[in-house]
Amino acid sequence: MGAAATLQNAPSREFLEKLFRTAYKIRVFESEGIKLYRQGLIRGYFHPYLGQEGIATGVCAALSEGDYIASTHRGHGHCIAWGADVRKMVAELLQKETGYCRGYGGSMHIADISKGNLGANGIVGAGTPLGVGAALANQVKGSDAVTVTFSTDGASNNGTFLESLNLAAIWNLNYILVVENNQYAVSTRIEESTRETDLYKRGLAIGVESHQVDGNDPLAVHAVMEQAVATCRAGKGPVLIEAKTYRHMGHHVNDPGKYMPEDELAYYKARDPVDRARAALKEMAGVSDEDIAAIEAEIAAEFADAVEFSKNSPEVTPESFREFAVGY
Repeated sequence: MGAAATLQNAPSREFLEKLFRTAYKIRVFESEGIKLYRQGLIRGYFHPYLGQEGIATGVCAALSEGDYIASTHRGHGHCIAWGADVRKMVAELLQKETGYCRGYGGSMHIADISKGNLGANGIVGAGTPLGVGAALANQVKGSDAVTVTFSTDGASNNGTFLESLNLAAIWNLNYILVVENNQYAVSTRIEESTRETDLYKRGLAIGVESHQVDGNDPLAVHAVMEQAVATCRAGKGPVLIEAKTYRHMGHHVNDPGKYMPEDELAYYKARDPVDRARAALKEMAGVSDEDIAAIEAEIAAEFADAVEFSKNSPEVTPESFREFAVGY
């Protein structure tokens, strides 16, 4: 296909800008969040989504209001792509009363049930049965809402992975399982935990429509996700999508990631999902470097505002915790 045809059939500028804004916002949130962690403002663990932004960006752009997502311990990107308020996210990380869970969830437990975000989860693979449960509830209610669970290559060896997907299959649920295969379960290479490293084939084994996609290409992720959503809304779900990707650093902020081969890391960094979203906006929509710089400055200012808001928000106290606990 020639360049003219490619541009003629390109997505709209509005759509391409949405993808870039989402991917870049995730990049800023994670990069600046690491700095807050280093300053001692974030307690506990912090698992950056750096390098995987294309997956959440492409997946959530194909969903609609009323759909549901369930996340992982590496869930900041999913929340942002689903439209979360950055102020409330930063406040949660800083354990402030103005956070999504009033500061009691922290980095690994951000949720917003009112918007269909069933939450991040510190238990590896726990989002899979939660997502299937939500999909079953929607089927019982007669809703065509689609539920997406973001999962991981490490979680694919949990018993609940296939058990949940099999239930979704025999019940024909509107359910999409997105496996973010970054090829490491903490420091364990995928080849060391399974003989078959193409994880999408696990869905094929139980009769589930399954796809593998380049998780570092937001447009490719969106295309396969649109197809999966259409399959589900037609009553032919579930669908499994394996998105191949790679972390830009260790498992969490204090993991130096020395086990990651330098040439492999360089290969994936050269295919950076944020760079690819930026390039698509420039090349397919003709957006200038100056306009892109303005978008980036706007997002940086939004994060700076969120940090200031969070720093000035009230701290969690024993008294507020008791009130919170009694309320639940």
